[in-house]
Amino acid sequence: MSRIGKKPIVIPAGVTVTLGTTELSVKGPKGELKVPMQDQVTATIQEGQLVFERHSEVGPVRAAHGLCRALARNAIQGVSAGFTRKLLVQGIGYKTELQGSTLVLNLGYSHPIRFPIPKDVQIAVEGKDNSISVSGSDRGRVGQVCAIIRGFRPPDRYKGKGVRYEGEHVALKEGKSA
Repeated sequence: MSRIGKKPIVIPAGVTVTLGTTELSVKGPKGELKVPMQDQVTATIQEGQLVFERHSEVGPVRAAHGLCRALARNAIQGVSAGFTRKLLVQGIGYKTELQGSTLVLNLGYSHPIRFPIPKDVQIAVEGKDNSISVSGSDRGRVGQVCAIIRGFRPPDRYKGKGVRYEGEHVALKEGKSA
């Protein structure tokens, strides 16, 4: 039995889960998400909990069992509490600012980078430490937006300058020795 797939998901108050044949709809205070379901996995609601069961013990079906449960858990947590990731911008002269619905990044290039903020994600620039907070209800979408922003200037291996995730460790290389 899958260790992840067999755990029931408690549905919090204020969240409604609608079961369909090919997808699972989750509505909550932070929005609505749809989760695709595999054919070999069925979901049922029992006593305020969402339970997943699989139809066979074949390897791909067992993997799909845990995947469906994890995606449903992320959707339920996203519409009830949401997800937040922080990015840190480090470097002399590197700046971030919001201009309406555009994030403007000065990352040492000859031009500023203008990133239009997607509608399903909120971005906030915090304080003097040039940190960017990305939040939203869809965990995958928040992670994708963070990856795009980090991709504009990944951390440098020699000086550590660039955009990094909060808590990310960048191993610095030793430069040339004279």
